[in-house]
This record gives sequence, structure tokens and C-alpha cells, in this order.
Amino acid sequence: MAVAISLAQVTLFSKPSILLHRNAIIGFSFPIPFSSSSAHKIQTHKWRQPVDSLLELGGVKIGRDDVVKDDPTNNVPDAIFLKLGMQLHRRDQHPIGILKNAIYDYFNANYSNKFDKLDDLCPIVSTKEKVYFLQNFDDVLVPPDHVSRSYNDTYYIDSQTVLRCHTSAHQAELLRRGHTHFLVTGDVYCRDFIDSTHYPVFHQMEGVRVFFPGDWETSGMDGTSYAAEDLKKCLDGLAQHLFGNVEMHWIDTYFPFTNPLFELEIYCQEKWLEVLGCGVTEQEILQKSGKTGNVAWAFGLGLERLAMVLFGIPDIRFFWSTDERLTSQFSKDQLGVKFKPFSKYPPCYKDMSFWINESFTENNLCEVVRGVAGDLVQEVQLIDNFTNKKGMTSQCYQIAYRSMERSLTDEINELQWNVREQVQSKLKVVLR
Repeated sequence: MAVAISLAQVTLFSKPSILLHRNAIIGFSFPIPFSSSSAHKIQTHKWRQPVDSLLELGGVKIGRDDVVKDDPTNNVPDAIFLKLGMQLHRRDQHPIGILKNAIYDYFNANYSNKFDKLDDLCPIVSTKEKVYFLQNFDDVLVPPDHVSRSYNDTYYIDSQTVLRCHTSAHQAELLRRGHTHFLVTGDVYCRDFIDSTHYPVFHQMEGVRVFFPGDWETSGMDGTSYAAEDLKKCLDGLAQHLFGNVEMHWIDTYFPFTNPLFELEIYCQEKWLEVLGCGVTEQEILQKSGKTGNVAWAFGLGLERLAMVLFGIPDIRFFWSTDERLTSQFSKDQLGVKFKPFSKYPPCYKDMSFWINESFTENNLCEVVRGVAGDLVQEVQLIDNFTNKKGMTSQCYQIAYRSMERSLTDEINELQWNVREQVQSKLKVVLR
């Protein structure tokens, strides 16, 4: 496949996206300085490091103005910029980091450490071919009209630069650089609706393996069939490594950039759970990357999706919490330790109705609500929709405010008024 369809969204719970690539890879990392006086805080709140307004990416200083620009195409809010240095996947005592390391263990044991592991690649990537920049769309055959290119779905820094939507933003350049077995893990960004399973920042892992004619010529199969069989064997083993001896099955499906595409489901918690998407890489991508005559497979999985199941975490916001009652529950290499609830604070519901205009989208609404209330927002749900005789459409949304750490007070009334004002001002809707 042009890249396995990214379960950044499919596996991370709903709408499909694609595993993409980038054009000029630099091994960027995010060292975040902190003073010795904060050392105790870092130790007790071990999931979070302080994020400054200036990040250092592989020796290149990236400031807020480099990401949150005064550009007509820029739609990156401060809250998203502040997530750039968090890198939950690189923290050994965080569920995301624990899961990543468990997957590494599987590949190390079964493939003699053949797979290169990259988890510090820069999430700022380009949308088109551009020297010294990365490619998020063109180099992996994403059509010009694909939904993932939309300003409604993707965070744009400017018209040709985005925060990566998928870890496959690095695939083609890694192939061009000669990598034939690799795992890429990273934070990815998507404008999305709000509920317990969706968050604008999440984490993905992509795996790629390249085969040469000598690998399949004696098997009696063509290269595509050989790669597909090897892929399924690899991922069957990975699912068993993570979930134990569970029932599983493969589903043949379709996506424009794949040939063929499969989805793996396991039977877990009395239901079928979609684990990942995978497939055989399109020949055009391999040929452009200098791999003429080769075949390859690729897979993509959403780490939050799997971690919520393996650790029993009920709300995706928990991954970003610094509450020690939560963070102290998890330790390095302890996969599958079940989360123990430490609070049962009730939600507070507020409704908001307004007449929409042609430019209104639910993603824009959620960005405004999240911008005011942050992680106190648990869910934004459409509960009523009607069109009057004049052709005007009214929608009513219910907002659930809920803290994972404390009871909410009258502060919610003020938050709701601020939300209403911002929705009316920024989205140009008419409140009812």
C-alpha cells in the first residue's frame, strides 16, 4: 500500500487517515531544559516535562512564532504548540512508552534486531515536495482532494507546512536513505471532535519491511503474495505478544493507496476490536524511493487505542494527566497493569444552540471549546439539528465538562459563557 492506511484515526477510533512520509529527514529531538529547583516536581510528576516557548529540535531552535504564525493559513493554537515537546512515547514509565517498548521487544526477539527504530523525528513536515523539508502528502500518493489535506482536519503552519498527521510522513525518505526494516514512532496531530477516545494529539507507530527478489523467488509465490503472507505472520505474532492467546481474524478492505490492504481484529472484552491496518506498499512509492524490483509491507497502529485496552484506561485525556495518583500506577516494562480509578467526579452538562453558516464545521467548534476549557472538556455532542422554512439550520450541542482530578464548581458557568462568546465571535454563528 502507499503506506498502510493509518490507524491513527481508523484504529484510534474512527475516520480513516493515511500513513504518510517526509522528504528530508533530520534526526530531531526535543531536549527540554529545566532548573534544578524543579527536579523534585519532575520526579513526582514523571509523565510531564516543562515545555518552554522555545523548543530545540536537533540543534535548531523552534519558537512559538515558528509554529503559531500570523499567516492566513495557520490554524495551530498555543495549546497544540505546547504539546510538541511532550513526547509521551519516549517515557519508559508512561503507558504509551511502555507499549512502544513492548512492541520493540517483539521485533528484537523475532527479527534479530534488524528493524531500525526511530522515535525522535521532527513532527513539522511539508505538504509538497520541497528541498530540505518533509512531505506529508504528495510523496505517498495522497490525492489533491483527499480529506486529510483539509484545513478542517489538519494543523497547518503555513500553506506548505503542517504538523504531521501520520508517522508515515517519514516513510519515503527513510526508504530513499537505504532503510529496509524500520519502525517509526511519534506524536501526530489532527483536528478532531471531542469525546473519551479522541484527542488532537496522539501517537502512532509505523513498521516497514522491504523484500528483494531472492526472498520470494524460491517460495513459489509472487512478491506481493509473499509480502502479504509474511506481514500477516508478523502481525499475528505481535497481537499474541501484546494480548496473549486471543482469537483474531483478518479483513480484506480497500483504500486508494494500498494493494492490497488488510485490517486485523482481535476478540477482546467480549467484542471484536480493530487493532491495526496494514498492506503491501504501492510500487510507485518504492520506485520513486530507488527500490525498483522490490516489494514491501507496511503497517500502522494507534498507540492510545491499544494502551486504553491493555491498561484499562477509560478516557484518552488520562494520558496527559500529571496527577500522581495516576502516574504512580505505571512502571517501566510493566505492560498491561490495569488502571485503578481514583475519582468518580461527575460531569457537568451545558447546552448551546445556534444558527450555523456555510463555513461551520464541528471540528472548528471543538477547537474553540477546547481553546477555552482545555482538558476540562470531556465531550462535545450534537443533540439536535433542524432546518426551518427559511432554510436556516440550527444545531444544539451538549458540552460535558468533567475533571479527572477534582469536583467542578461554579467555574463552569463562567467557562460556558466564555465558550459562547468565543463560538459566536470566531465561528460567526448566531446564538439562540
